[in-house]
Order: sequence, then C-alpha cells, then structure tokens
Amino acid sequence: MNRIRQKAGLEGIDDKWILKLYVAGQTPKSLKAFANLRKICETYLENKYTLEIVDLIERPEIGRADQIFAIPTLVRKLPPPLVKIIGDLSNTEKVLVGLNVYPDGSF
Repeated sequence: MNRIRQKAGLEGIDDKWILKLYVAGQTPKSLKAFANLRKICETYLENKYTLEIVDLIERPEIGRADQIFAIPTLVRKLPPPLVKIIGDLSNTEKVLVGLNVYPDGSF
C-alpha cells in the first residue's frame, strides 16, 4: 500500500494542502490574487502545498464542474473540508481564517 501511495504521489497526503486558484485570464485582479496566494503559501504552508492555477477562459468546463461562480476563487481541496474563498486574497488575515491556518503556521 505504501508503494502505491508513493507512486501516486499520495504519501504524506495528510500534511499536504491541495489548492486551486480559478482565474479568467491574466487580469490585474487575477495576477494580484496569484501573487497574494503565493506569498501566503510560502509564508505559512512552506513545502506543504500544491497549487494549481485554472484559467477559466481556457478551460471553462472545469469551472462548471467545480461550481465556480465568481473569480478569482481559491478552493482548498485538501485537507477537508472543501473551502472556497472569493476575491483577490489581499486580506491575509481573512484568507488564513478561511483556510484555517494560524499565523504561527499551525493548523
């Protein structure tokens, strides 16, 4: 079982945060959301996260499937529960509360 989890990249998944940021092109708001999220992740989730950027202009079907109604939207897939945060993520404190991350880096 461990070998399967390793091969699938799932080893240590309990410590891994899987985040998706949904944007629509490279608008100023989308770029700001990405920059803010990158800073938050590097500061509070160092080496514990995977970030996927989904451009809904290029892949609108993913937005429909994941029920994304506003952009930019950040979705925390793991750890459960699923969380959605809408906006440019400029209020770090609110993003941390939404993700359930404490400023000292604990969860």
